[in-house]
Amino acid sequence: MKAAKLLLLLLTVGVCLALAQPKRPAKRPPNIIFIVADDLGYGDISCYGQQRFQTPHIDRLATEGMKFTQAYAGTAVCSPSRSSFFTGQHTGHTPIRGNLAVKPEGQYPLPDSSVIIPQLLKQAGYATGCFGKWGLGGIGTSGDPVNKGFDEFFGYNSQTLAHNYYPYYLWHNREKVLLPENSGTRSGTYAPELIQQKLLAFIEQHQAQPFALFMTTVIPHAELAAPPAYMQQAIGKYGPEKPFVGADTSSPAFTKAGPYLSQPYPRAAVVAMMRVLDDQVGQIMQKLRQLHLDENTLVIFTSDNGPSAEGGKDLVYFNSSGGLRGAKRDLYEGGIRVPFIARWPGQVKAGAVTKQPAAFWDLLPTFTELAGLKTPATTDGLSLLPTLTGRGKQQQHPYLYWEFYEQSGSVAARLGQWKAVRLNMAATPYGPIELYDLAADPGEKHDVAKQQPELVARFAQLFTKEHVPSPAFNFQPKKATDE
Repeated sequence: MKAAKLLLLLLTVGVCLALAQPKRPAKRPPNIIFIVADDLGYGDISCYGQQRFQTPHIDRLATEGMKFTQAYAGTAVCSPSRSSFFTGQHTGHTPIRGNLAVKPEGQYPLPDSSVIIPQLLKQAGYATGCFGKWGLGGIGTSGDPVNKGFDEFFGYNSQTLAHNYYPYYLWHNREKVLLPENSGTRSGTYAPELIQQKLLAFIEQHQAQPFALFMTTVIPHAELAAPPAYMQQAIGKYGPEKPFVGADTSSPAFTKAGPYLSQPYPRAAVVAMMRVLDDQVGQIMQKLRQLHLDENTLVIFTSDNGPSAEGGKDLVYFNSSGGLRGAKRDLYEGGIRVPFIARWPGQVKAGAVTKQPAAFWDLLPTFTELAGLKTPATTDGLSLLPTLTGRGKQQQHPYLYWEFYEQSGSVAARLGQWKAVRLNMAATPYGPIELYDLAADPGEKHDVAKQQPELVARFAQLFTKEHVPSPAFNFQPKKATDE
């Protein structure tokens, strides 16, 4: 009897002590940092084969994380590629399918009906920030970044004005931040450096809660310009230079509203700009380590499309497309296949390289799964977490699909190793289809359409099926108003 009473007493005390213990807080979801460079080619960083210069901080992401060799942007130019990323839809479905300027400033806006990544992540308690270039809707429109779930936006709203690295002003949410030191053709404040300061401050301010940070840098988009200290390190080291003559020398009424400034040292400028970008990636990683956020942050580095020769960039000298066919504005691999690196200590295996196909529309379901959210049914994407973490079975796309509305229009798709491209959609929407075997011919040099009529027929059906007509973006043979 005494033993039974003693046991009952011990059980009672144990229960009371257990109830008195404070509850463990729920595990904090990981921070997300998504870094998207502007017009950075597949071969433009050293861990993807660049030989002319090194990108040690970006390379370190690959050494400590996973490098994708078959990752794709949303399409071959800025706005629709970013729309594809933020909405989780390919360019046959996403609302923004081309670079289309609207007045007084900005691009055709994302509609109210599109719920994008930051709006979703806020449901899970994330602080959200975008620093760099927007291009998905002007101030006060439905596509204003403040209306699309961002707690803080700092940078260029209009991608037209983002052509210039010493702009007259930037936007902080809906406040215009004037930069009088850049008046005329003066070069007082280099915008990427100012934007970087705001970005690092955002990490500091939100270190106590999960945050999603989108670094939409304008580097290395033309024009070609870098701070003097970076230029001085590069000038004279990259062979004979062919000066680029910009609009500032040809037009007495020149203003920084899109046209590029002259650059006497284009090759040196490219290298200098890439060193700025690489240093900024290093600063972000250092900040994470200082704040002890490193272990619980997924960092992804990529590009919005292939490289551009605008502003005087020598794509051949730098092998910017990495041996792939085409560049920006092409739906060949050089226009849409991009560097893609993911780093998350303890979750993503260090030094891993994967051939898993991935596309911009896969990021929305990846991020919602990370945050413990339900993925919207409207997405065309698949979560990449099984590939990143090595846990679970990776679902596979039956196909990948792209549209491009400039240069008379084109469409492309990939089925396994096979890639199809149809050009001149404005004049011949049911015209000939080119077919390439990417396994044997990654440079897309040999069109094998005549040898594979059944495959060509499948692609023709796919092109019809995946294109949902858009009232704002039709295949037209006109020149784009804004790139």
